[in-house]
Amino acid sequence: MTELSDEQLERYARHIVLRDIGGVGQKKLLGAHILIIGAGGIGCPAIQYLAAAGIGALTIVDDDVVSLSNLQRQVLFTVNDIGQPKVEVAKKAALAINPDIVINTVNQRLTPSNFSRDATIFSEHSLTQFDAILDGSDNYQTRLLVSDFSLAHHIPLVSAAIGQFQGQLGVFRGWEADKPCYRCFVGDALDPDDCDNCSEVGVLGAMVGLMGSFAAMEAIRVVTGFGDDPAGKLQLFDGLRPAMRGINLPKDPECNSCGAQTGA
Repeated sequence: MTELSDEQLERYARHIVLRDIGGVGQKKLLGAHILIIGAGGIGCPAIQYLAAAGIGALTIVDDDVVSLSNLQRQVLFTVNDIGQPKVEVAKKAALAINPDIVINTVNQRLTPSNFSRDATIFSEHSLTQFDAILDGSDNYQTRLLVSDFSLAHHIPLVSAAIGQFQGQLGVFRGWEADKPCYRCFVGDALDPDDCDNCSEVGVLGAMVGLMGSFAAMEAIRVVTGFGDDPAGKLQLFDGLRPAMRGINLPKDPECNSCGAQTGA
């Protein structure tokens, strides 16, 4: 690892003085590459904090444009960004926070044809390997595609979701014999035709910010290894009470994804 410059020592000083991160951990962050699925409510704060943390490269995937209704919770965007691709606005905002990182953008929707084991969606960037995946997408089809990609390439998956006043977050490494994948948790879930989303049922903006920030923290944990290993647990947040709790997620021996891979 190369030595940190004087500017980096100053910029990341509050990380470096943390015993569980230090200079070694900060160098790992500077050398890391994280794939972010979704530049929406969860993705926006995650992008902010990962950029500020000095993650060396972020690849952001989203096919949507900024709308007025996004501004209640998607904190990277302003009224001047309405109608612009989210990935491009997010890139500009992240580089304003930290101009020394690399931001790759993919302005496409993930589908079974472009996001498979070979990940053709990344061909123009020649990107097939990441240190972590942070998934803040809003539908099961995308989440299961991401989970299967994570499993195929043995890339830790940080998955966060929200609804109204509730949030959940898990870290998945399903290729390990004792750890579940995301499909162990939800099965072969399908998105119903009348699927509720935040435009229909609402969502508290601050809850989205909380989950995006927590997802960023878990991605940083994946890279640096600080603290306890959260894989195999689901963290649940209830903003109405308010309260939070963690539950253990068992590995499904009949899982269509990781069950076969690990020989369970």
